[in-house]
Amino acid sequence: MSLYRSCSFCVLLLLHVHSIVFGDTLNLTAVEPADRPAIQSSPVFKPGAPGSLGLLASFPEDLEISAYCSEMLLIFGRRYDTYVNCLVPASRPVRVCQNCYSSYGSLREIYNNISSNQMGPGNESCGDTLLRSDRLMLVYQLYSNLKDLWGESSCERCITAGFQSLTNDTLYFMAILNQTNACFQKYQQGNHTELCTNCKNTYVAMNELYSGMEKNLTLCIDIEDAMNGTRKLWSKNFNCSLPREETVPVIAVSCFMLFLPIIFYLSSFLHSEQKKRKLIHPKRAKSYSSLMNIQDKQS
Repeated sequence: MSLYRSCSFCVLLLLHVHSIVFGDTLNLTAVEPADRPAIQSSPVFKPGAPGSLGLLASFPEDLEISAYCSEMLLIFGRRYDTYVNCLVPASRPVRVCQNCYSSYGSLREIYNNISSNQMGPGNESCGDTLLRSDRLMLVYQLYSNLKDLWGESSCERCITAGFQSLTNDTLYFMAILNQTNACFQKYQQGNHTELCTNCKNTYVAMNELYSGMEKNLTLCIDIEDAMNGTRKLWSKNFNCSLPREETVPVIAVSCFMLFLPIIFYLSSFLHSEQKKRKLIHPKRAKSYSSLMNIQDKQS
């Protein structure tokens, strides 16, 4: 019995010590220092909230964009997107003028409405708000780049005023171009000599028209690219050639320059011989004969 009681007492003592040790540990971890400051949530940044890294949702009323200017900006964005989507597929072969002039005209119209400080509802304009309110001036930069591209393409030479349609010269050139390409496609599978013969008239007509438009300053990038491509097909792919009208004058001038030294030396020789003949005068010959007579008499 004494052994049993001793063991029971030891077990109870161990349980008591265990409860004291682990109970204090749990209490220590649960207690926080009283002087630790409480963390306050930021009014701007809220962890875990969607869009928590953004700025404040709204500005004071005097800095907010009006509904009218917001609508103008939305229209500008749509027309800008339409014009860019037209330019990409029209970049090769170049058709930026004839395919995209309508979309560019619409884009320029909305930009002019913004930049001209046109008054909207409530006598408000959007020029300062949308174009000059920040250092980047994004709307201005976007439109300026496309405007420079339009100017470098010389598209205004092929488009009528008001972006209504292509000019008559451009339409006529496109018609001749289509005839020439149709002739190329008809004879390109056979003998190229036949192609050079049968397509010569339309090709010559297109070259003459292009030269006239070049002198009149009515060429745009579409016509230039189309002419370069057609000339490459004619000369490089089909090995065709045209007799140049200026060949005869060039040959004549070359022959004249070639014989010019011969003519010069021949004329110089004849002129020198004529001078030699003039050195002997009849008087000198007469005096010489009289001198001979006097010598004979003396002898």
